[in-house]
Amino acid sequence: MIWLTWRQHRKQAFFTLLGLAALAALMVPIGLSMRHSFSDLGLTDCARQLAAADVTPATQETCEAGYRRFSNRYDSLNLVAVLLLTLPVLVGLFWGAPLVAREVEHGTHRFVWTQGVGRTRWALVKFGLVGAGALFAAVCYGLGMSWWVDPLTEAAREGRLGMIVFDLQGVAPIGYTLFAVALGIFAGTVWKRMLPAMGITLAAYIGVRTAVEVLVRPHYQPAKTLTFPIEGLTEPQVERGDWILSMAIRNPDGTTVAEDTRIMCPPGGKGPTGQLCGAELGAKPGAYNWQLYQPADRFWLFQGIETGIFVALALLLLFLAVRRVRRIA
Repeated sequence: MIWLTWRQHRKQAFFTLLGLAALAALMVPIGLSMRHSFSDLGLTDCARQLAAADVTPATQETCEAGYRRFSNRYDSLNLVAVLLLTLPVLVGLFWGAPLVAREVEHGTHRFVWTQGVGRTRWALVKFGLVGAGALFAAVCYGLGMSWWVDPLTEAAREGRLGMIVFDLQGVAPIGYTLFAVALGIFAGTVWKRMLPAMGITLAAYIGVRTAVEVLVRPHYQPAKTLTFPIEGLTEPQVERGDWILSMAIRNPDGTTVAEDTRIMCPPGGKGPTGQLCGAELGAKPGAYNWQLYQPADRFWLFQGIETGIFVALALLLLFLAVRRVRRIA
């Protein structure tokens, strides 16, 4: 049974390895170029200096300018990063969805199940080997992307918790890939033709990933709040890599004056019309800036939680797929 499964999927394995090699040949030179630029701009030292508690304003301004130059130089890679997000679902579409649907569509499942191979054994061997192959590909992809995207996350204000870059690195791609494969397998047991199974897999994957990223991820841990007055000589230092969920200007009673913005005026500062700071927005004396954020040091905790969610979903889908296989006519 193991040999038969290997013969059925060896072409997929070969093309997957070929795809990983081609991806590495494309991304490694870009990654090396980013690292050279990062070092040439002095950003390696900046990362250490900004982490110090006694960083001077001049050093911070110089480093921020270097980060902006680096980001502007490699800004076009954001589109590449978006395209790389599709790789786990491609594995689900071309490995998971055809696994059962193709057998049933072609009728070959009847031959296998009448040759002394039980349905449960057939499902466990097929699902196990394909899952192991997908796991290997996901580990290679996750490690490679973590290395490649590291300079981009260092330069970005939101760091590793930012949208897109969080999904590309660490252990999260393993969870995404296993979930995509399991989703494809389950879809193939419900819609027993390959094209409908692939379409449902794609739609469900996008829906679940979007829901988790937008609705669930910000609440893995209680977010922290930061408040500081709209008038002052200095504003609190926000750690690079903190994921800012929301910000606003609030009046002393806690009512929101303006969302997604903050202001900072010198003590007693007035606007061009002579009004007090923030008066044009409706701010009253004692108004303050409010910010809701997730600290940067929660990256690996969030990675573990999100990976656990998708691995659990994958196991549930595989369990349901095995039950469905037992009922296929």
